[in-house]
Amino acid sequence: MAELGSVTVAALYCFAPMTELETLRDSLHQLCAAQGVRGTLLLAPEGINGTIAGPSEGIDAVVATVTALPGCGRLEVKFSAAASMPFFRLKVLIKREIVTMGLDGIDPTTTVGTYVTASNWNDLISDPTTLVIDTRNAYEAEIGTFSGAVDPRTDSFREFPAWFRKHKETLLEGKQRVAMFCTGGIRCEKSTAFLKSEGVDEVYHLQGGILRYLEEIPEDSSLWQGECFVFDQRVSVGHGLRQGTFGRCHGCRHPLSPEEMTSPLYEEGVSCPRCHGSRAPERLAGYAERQRQVQLASQRGEDHLGVNRQTSGSSVGLGRLSEEN
Repeated sequence: MAELGSVTVAALYCFAPMTELETLRDSLHQLCAAQGVRGTLLLAPEGINGTIAGPSEGIDAVVATVTALPGCGRLEVKFSAAASMPFFRLKVLIKREIVTMGLDGIDPTTTVGTYVTASNWNDLISDPTTLVIDTRNAYEAEIGTFSGAVDPRTDSFREFPAWFRKHKETLLEGKQRVAMFCTGGIRCEKSTAFLKSEGVDEVYHLQGGILRYLEEIPEDSSLWQGECFVFDQRVSVGHGLRQGTFGRCHGCRHPLSPEEMTSPLYEEGVSCPRCHGSRAPERLAGYAERQRQVQLASQRGEDHLGVNRQTSGSSVGLGRLSEEN
């Protein structure tokens, strides 16, 4: 476990057959609420996925319960820390998939790529005969990625299969193998299984994802460039899983660099250089009123639960901030 601050954050997933999802949903919601844990857990017949935060004892209790579920003994968990609670609410949801690719017959429990540890990742992606693919979405890759990685420029993970099929011949020309990575590892479980189904034999993926790499690999030995987008109010993390420098526009939901947040076109809680001038006056007035309520709640030492609700109008698919996307 990473060195902990006042709040422990756990990103977790496991592909395993799940039944009686309604009962499991209710019991996990009750447990999380009792332990002061917030965040999102997704349940589907194929397994469980989510990111949660709370006191270390509460997180330990939830992780222990999930690990004890049938087939979840090898639960993949990445721990990090936050100075304050990075989620405003708790959601335990039943979905068709725990990470949405939208293809039938892709089962990581039967076919998957070869796992590569963080310590061996640099050698693999430094080989010029390795095709390195960032399986995340465009808004994530914009703020950080591995040197030399191909960015598919997708807005959601379900676009990945069509992108690969369209560019397959060009991508694989002169390459002997494919190495893929994502935030915590879950999207690569399905993307490697998909490539296997497309006839690509030598497929690898970063075990534990970018988060584990940033936790284990010293910055002076790292091939990571930039910061890693995370699906909570921290927005990004860097090496050592320290909170990053990016913020987020609450108008268009896009991650914002420190430079963008000093722009005269940036108004906290309202708009940013990316979406300035694209909203109707009445909507901007609503954003401004919401931000005023956020500031008043902050002065009272309270959370303003409406802060994360306004997601319409996003041009980059950030309305659902989860690695399900």
